Amino acid sequence: MGLNLGNLMKKVQDVQKKASEAQAKLAAMEVVGESANGGVKITLDGQGKFKSIKLSAEVINPENPSAVDSDTVEMLEDIISAAMKEATEKASKEMESSMKAITGGMPNIPGLKF
Repeated sequence: MGLNLGNLMKKVQDVQKKASEAQAKLAAMEVVGESANGGVKITLDGQGKFKSIKLSAEVINPENPSAVDSDTVEMLEDIISAAMKEATEKASKEMESSMKAITGGMPNIPGLKF
């Protein structure tokens, strides 16, 4: 019973394709986390990457939510989003760098992201 290299390569290609499809599906997915009072909603993709934040006026000024205008809410959402995206990018680069050190710079396998 010998090793059939052709079958092995086909299986590897099938796994790579399935991994790529799973990664794409996770990237397109949206997962929402919400504070107990519903005043803060965070949306991530299925890979855990930050997508957006939504704040309510009640969270910003619980004593007088009507005093909070929509521009203030939008500005806070924008600056928090920018900081979260920057942190996510930095974390991804650190993870990639660490994985390259572990794998000795082996080429990336399609569908598997480190």
